[in-house]
Amino acid sequence: MSTDATDVTDAPDAVPLGGPRFQTEPALLYRQMRREHGAVAPVLLDGDVPAWLVLGYRELHQVTGDPVLFSRDSDLWNQWDDIPDDWPLLPMIGRRQPSILYTVGERHRERAAMISNALEAVDPHVLRGHAERFADELVDRLCAKGEADLVGDYAMLLPVRVLARLYGFSDEQGPALVTALNDMIDGRERAIAGQTHLATSMAGLLADRKAAPADDVASRMLADDSGFTEEEVAQDLMVMMAAGHQPTADWIGNSLRLMLTDDRFAASLFGGRNSVAEAMNEVLWEDTPTQNVAGRWASRDTRLGGRHIRAGDLVLLGLQGANSDPQVRTDGSALTGGNNAHFSFGHGEHRCPFPAQEVAEVIARTGIEVVLDRLPDIDLAVPAGSLTRRPSPWLRGLTELPVRFTPTTALGGTSA
Repeated sequence: MSTDATDVTDAPDAVPLGGPRFQTEPALLYRQMRREHGAVAPVLLDGDVPAWLVLGYRELHQVTGDPVLFSRDSDLWNQWDDIPDDWPLLPMIGRRQPSILYTVGERHRERAAMISNALEAVDPHVLRGHAERFADELVDRLCAKGEADLVGDYAMLLPVRVLARLYGFSDEQGPALVTALNDMIDGRERAIAGQTHLATSMAGLLADRKAAPADDVASRMLADDSGFTEEEVAQDLMVMMAAGHQPTADWIGNSLRLMLTDDRFAASLFGGRNSVAEAMNEVLWEDTPTQNVAGRWASRDTRLGGRHIRAGDLVLLGLQGANSDPQVRTDGSALTGGNNAHFSFGHGEHRCPFPAQEVAEVIARTGIEVVLDRLPDIDLAVPAGSLTRRPSPWLRGLTELPVRFTPTTALGGTSA
């Protein structure tokens, strides 16, 4: 194991943060990186841009717990002079972005409080009602067919519909927002159109709610007295929707995959609700939807995990690497008893707000339970080993989850 590189830009053994191994065997890759590089590994982003990836649980706790030393201020980055205008990761690692992601200090705390307060006021019964209704509508569309792709036909369609309703959009606006969000995730030629539709829709929603407030998240954020502009509120709502949709969809898909392929969860396919929560918790430890996060920037020279980190170095949060750190997982007990000490929602001042975590959990659990209730004899339609993941080092989810089941009628009693 080598930890003597003094400059991430000169590390001769930096690992490219991409490639098929992130799709096929990320757990083995993280173990190999930890064995060869230690708790903090030098990596290369697209275009051979250097960064550090934190794989150690304690080291990640240190980084996320010190927002002054490891800042969210992207202006600190010492690589900006070498970043081209068409760098593919600019939407993720942007400069002077106006959203909460890159706000620091007291203003960040005020902004996080505004978001948390707006989400905390969501009635949990109303939330679950929306999630059940949209989940049932999606199952109604496929239940008569006897087969479905639970990723493309279900998981990727559910979270944004619920979030849009909570934020204040009408049900009629929901399908177009689903398309826009999934186009943005696709990252190809449709991404710009998707982003434009989301921004235009959000601006329209805020204009409507400014004129006529209602009992929704957008209205509560506009009513906050911290002095944030409509543009800032719009940016935060877009971040909340994007950050809430894809990981929650992958949480649903990864949990259903586990329950359909692991004998330990077979009973839950016949009505065992407790096993749903256990499967969801295990996914957050072992197969977390958000694998790695960019980023933090060192505000001064420091030491971390035996590495010399220079001022301005980019530090990536290896959430899955830290979750599987053998120093904190010596006996596998992390998966039992509802242990939530994983990093899947982050940690520290910039973690996912607790109310947002609760919203995601209700949507995911409801989505899983509706599938198991409505399609009780569901089974995987392909060998488990043939299931594929997106080749992304950032978000881990299935490209599809083909299943078969006995055809049934929609809830209204007619063929779907």
